[in-house]
Formats: sequence, structure tokens, C-alpha cells
Amino acid sequence: MLKRLALLTLPLLLLAGCNRIPENAPPTVVAVDIQRYQGTWYEIAAFPNRFQKNCTATRAEYRLRDDGKVDVINRCHLGNPKGEENIARATARLDPAKPDGSRLLVSFFPLIEGNYWILGLDPDYRWALVGAPGRDYLWILARTPDMDPGTYDDIVARAQALGFDTAKLKKTVQPG
Repeated sequence: MLKRLALLTLPLLLLAGCNRIPENAPPTVVAVDIQRYQGTWYEIAAFPNRFQKNCTATRAEYRLRDDGKVDVINRCHLGNPKGEENIARATARLDPAKPDGSRLLVSFFPLIEGNYWILGLDPDYRWALVGAPGRDYLWILARTPDMDPGTYDDIVARAQALGFDTAKLKKTVQPG
């Protein structure tokens, strides 16, 4: 009986450690108006990761729900912008530790949440710098599929100042 309880509890304990925040975590923006943040965002660049392998023309849609949570739909095309479309759906909620909208907890699978921290945000919500507290994930997002090179360089410099290894950034192929 004790062995069974240990086997059932172990995965929950491991999951509890997934969202640990390091002491030197990067600061998020002061606050985010989720109403303004919702809508479509195009991925301009990102750290390569296993769940976006072979993705191009990547974009995300955020829709605020009546219960305060956010529906997330991530789309990409495999191989090239005309390749097969891949869709991943998730739900996000405000992080209760910082409910100002700058930190979200995103769940693609029940009981597993990932950190989505908004580290930089244009005052007009034209671009966003999003990452994770362990600095292992980073995305540069924009409302349009392309970005002015000067703006891109400024965002990369901001990420580097926050301690991210920006040499790992890979620009995302977008149509057009």
C-alpha cells in the first residue's frame, strides 16, 4: 500500500518542481493589459525547442475568456510556410504570485503548467519579448509577420541585458 502511494505521489512531486523560480529570474514588465494583449502574435525569433521542431510561419492567438483565463492556439507549418499546419491548443491563467498579467501559467496538458513571462512589451503592444524564468525559452513576437531590423536589434539587446544567451535565437521563417 505504501509503495503504491509513493508511486502515485512521485509524479505530482516532480510536477510541483517544474515551475520553480530561480532566485536570479529575469524581471517581467510592470503590468500587462490582457485585453490589449489578446489577438494574433507572429513569432519573429525564438530559442529552438523540441515542441516547435521544424516549425515555420509560427503564430499564436490569445483569446480572453469570461472566466478570466486565456485560450491559446499556436499554429505553425512544418518544413516551410506552405507545409502541413500543426495546431496546439492550451489554456493560460494569471500567475497568482503576480496577477498583473505579466506572468502567465500555460497548460497544454492537464496538471502541467509552463511559465510564460512577458519580459518586454511595446507601449502600443506591437511587439513582445517572452521567456521563462530559467532563461531556457525565449520568443520575440510581433503583431505582423515581419519586424524592422532596428527594433529587432533593440529587443535582442534587451534580452541579452536580462541574461539570455541571445546567440541561441533563431529567426522564424514567415510567409512573404
